[in-house]
Amino acid sequence: MPERPECSPGPQWCGWREATEAALYGPAGFYLRPEGPAGHFRTSVHASPLFAEAVARLLRETYESLGAPPSGVDLVDIGAGRGELLTGVLAALPAGFPVRAYAVELAPRPASLDHRVEWLAEPPARVTGLLFANEWLDNVPVDIAECDEEGVVRYVEVAADGTERLGPEVTGTDAAWLSRWWPLTGRPGHRAEIGRPRDEAWAAAVATVTAGRAVTADYAHTRDARPPFGTLTGFAAGREVRPVPDGTRDLTSHVALDACAALTGGHLTTQRTALHQLGIGGARPPLSLASTDPAAYVRALSSAGEAAELTARGGLGDFGWLTCEVGLSPGR
Repeated sequence: MPERPECSPGPQWCGWREATEAALYGPAGFYLRPEGPAGHFRTSVHASPLFAEAVARLLRETYESLGAPPSGVDLVDIGAGRGELLTGVLAALPAGFPVRAYAVELAPRPASLDHRVEWLAEPPARVTGLLFANEWLDNVPVDIAECDEEGVVRYVEVAADGTERLGPEVTGTDAAWLSRWWPLTGRPGHRAEIGRPRDEAWAAAVATVTAGRAVTADYAHTRDARPPFGTLTGFAAGREVRPVPDGTRDLTSHVALDACAALTGGHLTTQRTALHQLGIGGARPPLSLASTDPAAYVRALSSAGEAAELTARGGLGDFGWLTCEVGLSPGR
């Protein structure tokens, strides 16, 4: 029996992993649409230039940790959208900083993108520097499992209009992953997203880093707090919508980052903590500045508001950051 369901006999029923792959990355997929993901939702990258400034600071720290190699460092953005993060990071770096920038994305290269950015469908084979993946793993397609009336864990199959039904029993490595990372209670209707493809995708990305850091930042949960009914949802035109695999909307679900960390190692923390360590604090400027330098006060207040959004509890600040270090001396 297959470990995940392919299309059942007849054209309309598929497992969610296969349906999501086609809906997001197929010939008419959501992520190939001309407006790009920024036309439908905001990420930390779009929320404030402070995010790119923090990544630029992390890149500079990585460069110093590598001994400031004269050849420079790589910066690889996986799931680059239309290059917004790389554009912001390059603008935030000091003039002449030795960086090779790579955008990894399936959509065509934007005509206006900085000429210094190389546009790739896959990461470079050998990365020395910083590999960064912001809200990438939540769009790596996964299958969904659900307990039936007898408590048997089955794959969920879906039609193009979003209608679902239960399919074959989950077995093999998918069943083993669920047992370890998202054990279902046997209660009818309880669901889980089978994160094994995300573990493997992250491990493959980390394996390209010969020296430096790999960081992924995403919606996340851990084994002690898995949601009983899963997290699959859709986004279109700035709104959360029903998940339908028709290519008109994003399809996303939170990431079991603890499972990814178990495969690659690394340090798991929140975006709030990570950005605070990179100098993004969100503290309001002193009121006295308003009288001595009103323009500076307004700028500082705006920056504080943006930092607060990036680090907010119950929002972007709760994102998980998983950082893997490769070939760096302890303490550097």
